[in-house]
Amino acid sequence: MSLSQSSTWNIKKKVVRTHRGVVTSQSRIASAIGAEVLRKGGNAVDAAIATSFALGVAEPWMSGIGGGGFMVIRLAKTDEVKVINFGMKSPKNLNVEDYPLVEGSGTDLFPWTRVHEDRNVTGALAVAIPGQVAGMGLAAEHFSSLPWKALIEPSIDLAKKGLVVDWYAQLVISSVAKDLVPFKASAETFLDSGLFPKSSAWTSHSSNVCDQSRLAKTLETLAEEGHQSFYRGELARTIVNELAAAGGRHSLEDFESYTATLQTADKYSYRDHTIFGTPSMTAGPTLKHTFSLMENWQPEGNSPDSKAYKVYDTAIRLANEERYRFMGDERKEVAPSCTTHFNVVDSEGNCVSVTQTLLSIFGSKLMLGDSGILMNNGIMWFDPEPNKPNSLAADKRCLANMCPTILKRNDGHYFALGASGGRKIMPAVAQLSSFILDYKMDIEKAMCMPRIDTSLSDLTIVDDTMDESLIEDLRGTIQQIKLAPRTIYPFNFACPSIISSQVVGGQLDNAGITEVMSAWSDAIKE
Repeated sequence: MSLSQSSTWNIKKKVVRTHRGVVTSQSRIASAIGAEVLRKGGNAVDAAIATSFALGVAEPWMSGIGGGGFMVIRLAKTDEVKVINFGMKSPKNLNVEDYPLVEGSGTDLFPWTRVHEDRNVTGALAVAIPGQVAGMGLAAEHFSSLPWKALIEPSIDLAKKGLVVDWYAQLVISSVAKDLVPFKASAETFLDSGLFPKSSAWTSHSSNVCDQSRLAKTLETLAEEGHQSFYRGELARTIVNELAAAGGRHSLEDFESYTATLQTADKYSYRDHTIFGTPSMTAGPTLKHTFSLMENWQPEGNSPDSKAYKVYDTAIRLANEERYRFMGDERKEVAPSCTTHFNVVDSEGNCVSVTQTLLSIFGSKLMLGDSGILMNNGIMWFDPEPNKPNSLAADKRCLANMCPTILKRNDGHYFALGASGGRKIMPAVAQLSSFILDYKMDIEKAMCMPRIDTSLSDLTIVDDTMDESLIEDLRGTIQQIKLAPRTIYPFNFACPSIISSQVVGGQLDNAGITEVMSAWSDAIKE
């Protein structure tokens, strides 16, 4: 018997189509801000920068200026694809002795051996050096057509209004309310009386709002003084001083020396299609290995059969095994990650795919009181045990599961896609890419197609909407499977979004769609 409370409730999301630009993100508000930038003459990168900052305000527990990520950019005129790496980094003065091991497993995403007081999970010692502002600044320097200030101003206005607590915000805040209580600014912002999760209103006549005025002032500083002000000057000193007061070992040198990097995307062929991914320190290389393992398989029909799902299961697991041996992150995830993904395409065909994160939901749970910045807990990405591929160390880049990707199908059709969901991300991107490339699916069919998740070492999660005959076949070929619904909360599968772009009759045909069960996500056209 299924434990789902309802099996007849049907939720749909439409595909948005246009000859102009589209933005897809996990927040309709952020997508609308990105689309408005396109309307004002901005290109895909301008819209991506605006969307990135807006997501940190509209969906603050997932990402923001206290986090990091990766951006993949396709330039239509030259057909080049670039990557901006704005991943996080451990402080130079990090002391491994601050993280003594105790009995048991970790309490959050990765069941590493547990650290005393969960210092690698919550609080200042869990905070890595953020890269989001540097990454967006680097993107602006190389690709923007609009002024930097104009790209941040919508987020300033949004933060001044504050975050309206609806049913979904209440659900998310409630899920971690007790963990926010010890952190004064976090509790003041997201809890009532510093103890109880802010609640949504029963009617539209009243609303509860999270005060984001401190964050608004910080964004104003970034808008006026530029992205470098986050890493140098008064704002940077304020951030470092607050981290130090909270027990962190961060220094101004950590911020001054941090750099985002512009790289050429990892380009490779799969059959006669082309895939552009992120190099090193992401799930990009693991995705590449997955496709190399699938190269000799011959798909049949117009949609995956049980043999195809078995191929996905085997290839993804083998690719992940290599990742675990050489890159680390070898233990299974036990909780949903705090990540967001979005895509942009403009009227010229430029495409952007971005994944950014605080890592855990609400990151380290530490909001800095003066600046209103909710800080990441990127230190948790490192294995606290020594002598491992991904062991904790000072001045070291964090290994992430993010996997923003651009596809070029053999018919000239481009797709930008990615997902949030920690170790669920790469399996989702691999399958969606196969649906699009191997079966020539459009983005709506690909998004609605049942998927499996192979992120658990001893279990394959199967979408319970899959055809019963396929499920029976899989029971005979995959060691252990469990049926699970695609629900609003919790996420049993990754949360993806996709954009497509092709030239039809001499005119661009762009389209976008987001995960059907993502409550706030939406595709907005220019």
